[in-house]
Amino acid sequence: MDDSPAGVPIEILLVEDDPGDVLITREAFADHKVSNRLTVCADGADALRFLRREGAYAAAPRPDIVLLDLNLPGVDGRAVLAAIHADPALNDIPVVVLTSSRAEEDFLRSHELRVDTYIAKPVDFASLMHVVRRIETFYISVRRNATA
Repeated sequence: MDDSPAGVPIEILLVEDDPGDVLITREAFADHKVSNRLTVCADGADALRFLRREGAYAAAPRPDIVLLDLNLPGVDGRAVLAAIHADPALNDIPVVVLTSSRAEEDFLRSHELRVDTYIAKPVDFASLMHVVRRIETFYISVRRNATA
C-alpha cells in the first residue's frame, strides 16, 4: 500500500552507525506501512558523498528527508548538519536529528543550523513508532506546503 502523497514513496536517508538502531528503524517504517525507500549510511563522510552524489553515489536519489544521528564515527552528525546547512543544493532538505545526546549545546547548535525536528533516540519499538508517525506527518505537511 502506498500511503505517501501522490503515490510517490518518501526517499529517506538514515545516517546511523548502530546496526540495532538501523534494524529497528527499518522495522518501524515497515510496520507503520510508510511507503519509503530507506538508504543507510553508517558514517558522516559516506552520508556527504551520498548527498552530493559523488563516486559510487552518482546516481543516488535526492532524499526527501534525512534522519541524522549526531554521534557518528569520523565525520560526526554535527559536521554533516553544518555541511547540509552551508550547501545551497542541500539546505532545503528537511533534517530530523535522532540522537541519544542529551547535551543542551547539541540541541542549540542543531537549531542554529535549522534542524526541522530534534528527537531523542527512543529506546523501545513503541517509542520509535511514535517517531515514525511524527516524521510521516512532518513530511506530508512539508510536501503539501511545497505543492501549494
